[in-house]
Amino acid sequence: MQKPIITLFFLALMIISCKPTMIYKDISYTKNHKGEDVKLNIFTPKNLKNKNYPVLIFVYGGNWNTGNKNKYNLLGRNFARKNMIVVIPDYTLSPNADVDEMTKEIAAAIQFTKANAEKYHGNPEKIFISGHSAGGQLASSAVMNPKYEISEKTISGIILIDAAGIDMKNYLEKYPPTAEDNYDITWSKNPENWKQASSIYFINEKTPPFLIYVGEKTYPSIKVANENFLKALKPFQPNLKPIMLNKKHVPMVLQYFLPWSKRFDEAVDFMENIK
Repeated sequence: MQKPIITLFFLALMIISCKPTMIYKDISYTKNHKGEDVKLNIFTPKNLKNKNYPVLIFVYGGNWNTGNKNKYNLLGRNFARKNMIVVIPDYTLSPNADVDEMTKEIAAAIQFTKANAEKYHGNPEKIFISGHSAGGQLASSAVMNPKYEISEKTISGIILIDAAGIDMKNYLEKYPPTAEDNYDITWSKNPENWKQASSIYFINEKTPPFLIYVGEKTYPSIKVANENFLKALKPFQPNLKPIMLNKKHVPMVLQYFLPWSKRFDEAVDFMENIK
């Protein structure tokens, strides 16, 4: 009896989340180093009333070697229900790409979003980016490291959801990369590459405002990285306080699959308060 109830619950959840939104699927936004198309999905409110909606790019995690944009359709639709345009890109995963290649692709997704926002009723001057786990590293690095050529003020704000890898040099100096989880390919053996991928080294007065979530039950490495990141960010954003949630790492993103999560209103407030 329990199984049908659970099935009905998720069916109802999908109906609630899907009804008021539209999805544009599998839009090619760049090519990877093999010449293959890399694609994204775009979610919009169903009843578009203007052409000035804020835009949110969401970068999923998965330890840099797993993940798929289509697994996050509920997240995209739930944010769209809050009158946002939502962009969820795929990116080439390890071992078929290293972290630099992945970050170049996310930077290309940002450039694509900037160029095409108006086409989907989005405001090209109000683009935000968010990432969970590895996605937090890729999102912040693409914006903050000048090598990826994202112009100042292209991104209005960054939302980190239990971000991993934002201080990866510190972690890999203690635990050098091995073949486990393809870390030897993702990160290489070169400490300079680790530094280039660690957004903590690129914090300055021009860094966009942050909204940061950390799970109280997350992995110790993520806690340490976020503590270090917040300490480095404090001189530039002294009023920023992380939102600590009593959750493990994966539930930190699963909460966005529920349309009634408080996280959506927090994101709206964050976006509205940035001028």
